[in-house]
Amino acid sequence: MSSSLTTPTKGFWLTAKTKYMKDVRIIPYMKKLEHTYSIGVFPTIELLENKPETVVKVLLHSRGKQNSGVQKILGICTRKGIKTEFNDGLFNKIGGNDNSYAIGVFMKYEDKIEIDQNHLVLVSPEDGGNLGTMIRSALGFGITNLAIIRPGVDRFDPKVVRASMGAIFQFNVEYFDDFDTYKRDYKNKCYIFMTSASKELSQIKFTTPYSLVFGSESAGLSSEYENKGELVYIRQSDKVDSLNLSIAAGIAMYTASKS
Repeated sequence: MSSSLTTPTKGFWLTAKTKYMKDVRIIPYMKKLEHTYSIGVFPTIELLENKPETVVKVLLHSRGKQNSGVQKILGICTRKGIKTEFNDGLFNKIGGNDNSYAIGVFMKYEDKIEIDQNHLVLVSPEDGGNLGTMIRSALGFGITNLAIIRPGVDRFDPKVVRASMGAIFQFNVEYFDDFDTYKRDYKNKCYIFMTSASKELSQIKFTTPYSLVFGSESAGLSSEYENKGELVYIRQSDKVDSLNLSIAAGIAMYTASKS
């Protein structure tokens, strides 16, 4: 079922943040950790501008001292009272590369998708890079709500955060145990994307609020989804079995945004 947790209050975050300033362990990311990382200057700026209450500190690499983005980060952190630390050893330990000058260390948080808004719905997404790319594309096409039907990739994996280029910090993401629970809680018109559908995307007249529903990279959607909404396919040549999930979702979101 959907999460019963609501977004924590600012007071909660201030208390928890004080604890984490003392106790957080800077180690390679694992899903069980209560904190995670934004790797790269741009994702870290997005984190600081959109979720500053979750930030424990920002790690910086010495090679980036003259970088304009690093200077912007230092300015934001000074204004918001967020700790910064130049530490090349820790930076390299948790996955920074030669093109990364900043890593934000932040606490995981919970949020809920919005009622009466358009949604992207992903059933058991498997690839973090795809997830991040879809989040960034969705934000570009005016969608800011994502429902993930479990099992699904960890949205706080640094690979997801980086692939989204920080767009995830302007996004609501909620996990559900099954699609029926999602449908019970949200009454959007569902457009189910399956290669076996009979109606092509260009024929669809989207009714808002809508939900664009896609299956996993490896399996797509099972036949049980054939009665969950209006079935749609994206026209393609017969040279490939299917489109990459993030490409297909991008095409669908662009088309729906023009309706």
